[in-house]
Amino acid sequence: MSTSISFSDRINRWFGNQPKEGMDALPVRVHGREFARTGAAPGSIKGFDQTLIWAIAGLLMWGMVMVYSASIALNDSAQSSNVWQAQFLIRHCMSLLIGFVAALLVFQVSMDTWEKVAPWVFIASIVLLIAVVLPFIGKSVNGARRWISFGIINFQPSEFAKLGTLLYAANYMVRKMDVKEKFFAAVTPMAVAIAIVGSLLLAEPDMGAFLVIAVIAMGILFLGGVNARMFLLITGILLIAFGLMIALSPWRRERIFAYLDPFGADYALGKGYQLSHSLIAIGRGEIFGVGLGGSVEKLHWLPEAHTDFLLAVLGEEFGLVGVVIVIAVFMWLTRRIMFIGRQAIAMDRVFAGLVAQGVGVWIGFQAFINMGVNLGALPTKGLTLPLMSYGGSAILLNLIALAIVLRVDYENRLLMHGGRV
Repeated sequence: MSTSISFSDRINRWFGNQPKEGMDALPVRVHGREFARTGAAPGSIKGFDQTLIWAIAGLLMWGMVMVYSASIALNDSAQSSNVWQAQFLIRHCMSLLIGFVAALLVFQVSMDTWEKVAPWVFIASIVLLIAVVLPFIGKSVNGARRWISFGIINFQPSEFAKLGTLLYAANYMVRKMDVKEKFFAAVTPMAVAIAIVGSLLLAEPDMGAFLVIAVIAMGILFLGGVNARMFLLITGILLIAFGLMIALSPWRRERIFAYLDPFGADYALGKGYQLSHSLIAIGRGEIFGVGLGGSVEKLHWLPEAHTDFLLAVLGEEFGLVGVVIVIAVFMWLTRRIMFIGRQAIAMDRVFAGLVAQGVGVWIGFQAFINMGVNLGALPTKGLTLPLMSYGGSAILLNLIALAIVLRVDYENRLLMHGGRV
């Protein structure tokens, strides 16, 4: 006599989650459908947000196409005569491959392990920031010493410092939960840490990275529940500090003036050159763009078109529609990452939740700054568009950070279905 076996029971057997005799089998629903049953053994439904994976993959693939489109004509320039046509595409693909392998390895590391090693990751980032400003280690390009050369690749420690600061800030908030209402006890160690990182970044100089790191730290302090008056005071101090940095630096002041009038006679061929040509590119794209590969501004008019100003080329070739799609995807991506963090905190996994939300602040804020610069809404800053712009270190650390978010989501789902991390 044959007995029929339901689809969910077959899934159960495949995963080795067969209920024991005499135990009740309770249905577990995922996205509104019965997927498996829990019994005496903990549920083994594992996974992560597939929509999030597709959004990340979509940005990476579109970025790869745009990097090739924006850099394809660089070898025609006299200044780049030693560059071959597909050089930046090949290097970008290598960065994606290395980042993908690193992300797979990072995904295997539990959040408990990350919590234990967080201070050491932060210390390692400080060591690298110190190393990069040393003349015999750091590599200088256009007057900025931001890279350490490892032969075929150049590594940018400021990108690693973003991850190190994020992990340290989340770990710090978990450890200082009992003193977060006391100003000096709660703020002083964190302020000292950020001041050290900021000083080293300004020595490169890399004010853009320092701005992102400061916002990541402030975001985690706010999300971690720091007293509102304390948070506002710290915010005020940081705003004054950044204001003084701009006021005391002639070339930073020039950037602000150029931002206010990029087409002016004093700036159109100087500090406002990139911004003015970025605006021309986006304006030329109109609603639907001139078509993939049809950009004129990338033909030696717009500097750094494949890095900081990739969105301008995208706007010229795909128009307003393309820019709006990119903005919408980044908004959804940030919102989804913040939700994963909120979900972890609701399950009393505060460190994991703060790390995920810190990544959301990182990706969302850096994308906001890059888009604002390209659209002329913000002063020029040397920040890439996450997941899309050319840049090996940025792609690597973006993928590692997102792998940590996927790990948080994986552990959330595992715990919700009765498993153990």
